[in-house]
Amino acid sequence: MRLTEHPVLHFKRGKEVTIYFEGKPIKAYEGETIAMALHAAGIRVLSYSGEKHRPRGLFCAIGKCSSCLVKVNGIPNVRSCITLVEDGMRIEIQRGKEELPKTAKPPAWKDAPRYEADVVVIGGGPAGLMAAIHAADAGASVILIDEQPMLGGQLVKQTHKFFGKREQFAGVRGVEIARILSDEVKKRENIRVFLETSAVGIFQEGEKKLVTAVRKNTELLEFTGKSLVVATGAMERMISFENNDLPGVYGAGAIQTLMNTYGVKPGEGVLIVGAGNVGLILAYQLIQAGVEVKAIVEAMPKIGGYFVHAAKVRRLGVPILTRHTILRAEGKEKVERAVVAQLDENWKPIPGTEKVFDVDVIALAVGLRPSIELLHQAGCQIKYVRELGGHVVVRDDRMETTVQGIFVAGDSAGIEEATTAMLEGKIAGIAAALKAGVASPEWLKEIRKAQRDLDEFRSGPFGRRVLEGIKKVLVVKE
Repeated sequence: MRLTEHPVLHFKRGKEVTIYFEGKPIKAYEGETIAMALHAAGIRVLSYSGEKHRPRGLFCAIGKCSSCLVKVNGIPNVRSCITLVEDGMRIEIQRGKEELPKTAKPPAWKDAPRYEADVVVIGGGPAGLMAAIHAADAGASVILIDEQPMLGGQLVKQTHKFFGKREQFAGVRGVEIARILSDEVKKRENIRVFLETSAVGIFQEGEKKLVTAVRKNTELLEFTGKSLVVATGAMERMISFENNDLPGVYGAGAIQTLMNTYGVKPGEGVLIVGAGNVGLILAYQLIQAGVEVKAIVEAMPKIGGYFVHAAKVRRLGVPILTRHTILRAEGKEKVERAVVAQLDENWKPIPGTEKVFDVDVIALAVGLRPSIELLHQAGCQIKYVRELGGHVVVRDDRMETTVQGIFVAGDSAGIEEATTAMLEGKIAGIAAALKAGVASPEWLKEIRKAQRDLDEFRSGPFGRRVLEGIKKVLVVKE
């Protein structure tokens, strides 16, 4: 079901087209992805697992898991969540591992076109956008690549207003920040943008960094730069419970993508797992979209998010059950119910406290983990830091990793707020331009200012944990 009214958002849909799912015609609109069009048509099962043939559906909606793989025009392993629809496109459910068509001839790397710049930025979210903008302003030619069909990253789905200082977009909704930063990128003639382009490898080629990528699942590309900023963001965490692989179990970000970016109603009734800021904000956003939130369950003894968010949700009648966890999802091909229970002091479910909720959506707002796969492959030193969300790269105060010329910013450097991602992006972008030898030393003042702003933003109670984590990965270079 597509949303036609929303108190904050207005959905501009492209030209109507027809796609075919399992031979049946489905109405879609140019500019939306396969998964969004199928969800709007009520289709939840996108594939079946190879071993036990269990149904699979959308989970992350950002191309970082394998839950939504489908066959498109005979080609398997297509990520339906980030692949745009095309008129006449034929989509089939993928059943386990499937072979490429015998007629398919993969292109050779030697035939791949090459693009060069002073600085290459991987990732078009808040960190990547700020890195590209400031690297360009510092005098660098910049290539910005992102595997999504639009710039903005997580910002394009955030309808709430940001906290902080005015210069850091306080009081501005995330969707509007995405538009502002995207427009700033477009204004700069020294930034070239490549969308629907997935970076698959980072290599050293002489004095330059070489990024290999695939555009629109078919075209091989190469990008070289004197320095590189990796701002690949994060991916949703999963937790263990019975039937957690059923279609209808989503990461919180996937639900935001469905309703806030593409205007598709995720379901009728939702159980949210996790009462941090993401879970609380998601509850309010679901209510804005006309979806009933049955409850929020939180394993901790108290709510983890800001009081202002929790108060707003409670005023709307949503119960927040602390010291509770989900035991199982129920349903045959998709979620039909969720069973939760209270936890004792040893984090064990208490028999007899089970509650059953009739829902068709279970939203997991249980945190993110940094996407560091490309950084790991490139040889950057990796360290597990619980305070930063998992495995992260070791870096200095200018966001340069242990591999010279490779910088990191945003959630791929550690899970924080969008505001800190933008400040880190600014630092990394300027530092990358300095490393490339195209920025004047005067730009060091801007780095120091951004560092002070970061320290100020992290000075609150929610920042103490992050600061402890940063101490564990920060190296001082001579």
